[in-house]
Amino acid sequence: MSADYTQLSYWLHTYGPYTPNPPVEGHVTADVAIIGGGYTGLSTAYFLRKAEPALRVVVLEGEIIGYGASGRNGGFAMTLFGLSPGVTALLFGRQRTLEAHRYCERAVDLVRELVREHHLQSDFEYTGFLRLATVPGHVRRIQHDLELLTGMGVTGIEWLDRDKARSEVNSPLVLGAWSEARCGLLHPVKHVRELKRLAQEVGAEIYEHAPVTAIHRGARFTLTTPQGTVTANKIVFATNAYSHLIPAIRSKQAPAFTHMVITEPLTAEQRASIGWQRRQGVEDARNLVHYLRLTADNRLAIGGADVTVAYGRDMNRDRNERIFRQLEKDTVALFPGLQGVRFVFRWGGPVSVTMDMAPAIGMVGDPRAWYSLGCIGHGVALAHLNGQTLADLVLERQTDLTAVWFVNRKPVPWPPEPLRWVISQALLGYLHAEDWWYERGRRA
Repeated sequence: MSADYTQLSYWLHTYGPYTPNPPVEGHVTADVAIIGGGYTGLSTAYFLRKAEPALRVVVLEGEIIGYGASGRNGGFAMTLFGLSPGVTALLFGRQRTLEAHRYCERAVDLVRELVREHHLQSDFEYTGFLRLATVPGHVRRIQHDLELLTGMGVTGIEWLDRDKARSEVNSPLVLGAWSEARCGLLHPVKHVRELKRLAQEVGAEIYEHAPVTAIHRGARFTLTTPQGTVTANKIVFATNAYSHLIPAIRSKQAPAFTHMVITEPLTAEQRASIGWQRRQGVEDARNLVHYLRLTADNRLAIGGADVTVAYGRDMNRDRNERIFRQLEKDTVALFPGLQGVRFVFRWGGPVSVTMDMAPAIGMVGDPRAWYSLGCIGHGVALAHLNGQTLADLVLERQTDLTAVWFVNRKPVPWPPEPLRWVISQALLGYLHAEDWWYERGRRA
């Protein structure tokens, strides 16, 4: 209980005093028990109680709210799904790519509506999104993705040529950009703890420092925690990047760790040098993307460039000094006017990766147990709508959300260790090699 969580991310570090809820003590009965207190779990709890106020809904968080990916991400509520539209189309076809994009549009709109309706204090800015091309190959990649989506009727996305793109983000590397209005930025920890407030206001019960150490399936489920037990008619595994720690869903995803650094507040001169007046969320078009944003107090946060893959059950891969240094170097390469800027915090966190690079929501044995995982680093908005989808599934309602194609699909399973690690390293090596090939001219 005395752990120092403030070093896990800049967002946790700057949140201020926080008092977690007490753990389970003794025995608790529930209609639905949700394992995991991040965006997915809290959204599921909220939508269950909204739909059926008589349900007793219990959320079990193993650490504190904001501990996992929901407290360590970049804060982008965006429409990107999996890796990119082109990859999704290659693996799943054009129609499913369109369906996924529509689902993600709805997810972003949901986050915006929740913030507005409930006055969530999460520093939310609806600023839009730019996907930058910084080498000629990425121009072709982005234009292909744009043509794919717009050819199927998607609107609200446009191509900016070099001059227009540089008028938005002033970088000598920028050759063009995907521009999209539907994207919001938020403070991840403020937001997830506002979701906690919202879930509690509609009657959900939330326990922290309540890791589930065993689950027994009988006429009801019995969940064991260090200080008590919970029996429930139904359960939801809202565990995402930690799902490989649960035997029943172990093979469905693997965690990869992404890393971030953040600057001191930029001076007026530094802000002028980078342009970026509209404060959009920014990604580039690499496989191992860079993602960048400005915070409410005008710091520049950048993440990505590479990932760390852990072995087995190891979840202690938040820090990677090589990647931190690379991110700091890449910031100045993108924005030469920030030469000498001071970086004040470094952190990392896990994202959930399925073998076939698309999210999955599914049943664990029978309709009494469900899981959600595999957002591939684009889960802020997606997790909220997945929570609403999970609520419909738990309530055994057939809706347009439960009919989406990644519900009840069978993701390609990850093999057990050591083969999982070998395959993940091979896939990562391929992504590195392709990025190197695209960028070879620039590096020369």
